[in-house]
Amino acid sequence: MPQKTVLAVNGSPRRKGNTAELLQRILEGAQAAGASTEMVHLYGLDFKGCLSCFSCKRKDRRHGVCAMKDELSPVLERIKDADAVAFGSPVYFMNVSSGFFAFAERLFFSNYLYSAEIPTVFPKKMPSALVYTMNMTKAQYEQFSMDTRLGIMDMSIGQHFRVPPRKLFAFDTYQFSDYAKYESSIFSEPHKASWRREHWPVLLDQAFALGKELVQWQDSLES
Repeated sequence: MPQKTVLAVNGSPRRKGNTAELLQRILEGAQAAGASTEMVHLYGLDFKGCLSCFSCKRKDRRHGVCAMKDELSPVLERIKDADAVAFGSPVYFMNVSSGFFAFAERLFFSNYLYSAEIPTVFPKKMPSALVYTMNMTKAQYEQFSMDTRLGIMDMSIGQHFRVPPRKLFAFDTYQFSDYAKYESSIFSEPHKASWRREHWPVLLDQAFALGKELVQWQDSLES
């Protein structure tokens, strides 16, 4: 059986932040299940969001291909070749990061058709994971109806990959290495540090298990 490939897409500007760490752990779990892996850091690429040129909707052109040519273009093609994908984004101003949203526009809109019969031309069913990291607590997440705010991303992934994504949430994240250097008086640094000590190892274990699950899930889709 050919080796599976699992791709992780980091939508955080930090290559070693909370989001990247959880994505890396997912890849380690996928490696333990026998897959090859790759991490893509979106903020290291020079690209723009969708320009609404509608080239991907033209009847005389190949569907599912974004007409823009930049450093994101090969990433969009590698996603189609992958066997599973883990997406990750911090939550900024009640939504995914601007870089991740621009990426999602390019990926999903290019595969979406204005057709009731063929809503997507993405070539196959594919397992996926969606990691959200955020400073807000779980109670605040529920208070601000964040499931509704972030639901468009869940829906887009489920529509195009034909199976809903597995999700992993990291709430109340520890943001600074030294809180004394930043104006952050609305937070309790001791609480943040205590929360991280207690919950972060659990999240890392969950991410590792999720990586293994992505590989096993792909096997079940193919059987």
